[in-house]
Amino acid sequence: MEIDLLRNYPQSKRDPHARQDALTEEMRAIARQFGKDFFDGDRLYGYGGFKYFSRFWQPVIPDFVQHFQLSPSSKILDVGCAKGFMLYDFTELVPGIAVQGLDISEYAIANAKEEVKEQLQVGNAIKLPYEDNSFDAVFSINTVHNLELDDCAIALQEIMRVSKGRAFITVDAYRNDEEKERMYAWNLTAKTIMHVDEWQAFFKKVGYTGDFYWFIP
Repeated sequence: MEIDLLRNYPQSKRDPHARQDALTEEMRAIARQFGKDFFDGDRLYGYGGFKYFSRFWQPVIPDFVQHFQLSPSSKILDVGCAKGFMLYDFTELVPGIAVQGLDISEYAIANAKEEVKEQLQVGNAIKLPYEDNSFDAVFSINTVHNLELDDCAIALQEIMRVSKGRAFITVDAYRNDEEKERMYAWNLTAKTIMHVDEWQAFFKKVGYTGDFYWFIP
């Protein structure tokens, strides 16, 4: 189902058109390496400094806990976990919960939050290194859209495979021409961007039956 589980995540005040005039394919190529430049380099290439602040994820976690009925005995996976900030806040707010994270970025995992670093690993969303039905819930925030369409389909199928049927993803999307223009002015890394109706048809086609919402700058 479509549900905004990130409604309590602080909204960025940055101008989504700020990159438009300067954005080049070279900048996108650097960002898509998901290395130091993307996380902790110049803002033109990504985050401009990816640091932990409790104010980001801690307001969000209760909605995830309630929606997925998570408890200290639950086991969750974050696909595209970056430095593990969300998973760390899960362990803080749900003591005892088992967390695992995977990210394509060697840099992010090497510089992950120390408290959860041992539960994180480098890997690719199209081949998750976990057994079927391993997790009570699987999350992937702004990640699968970074793949080409065919690989995006595989990643969604992998998410369903390793979950016990419960998942939540967010993907780059638009609902009208204005949002589409804004998305392409802002986007650095996504390779698959579609209208929300196209995404929902795609989910049905590839067998993704988890929950979802949109990232629209």
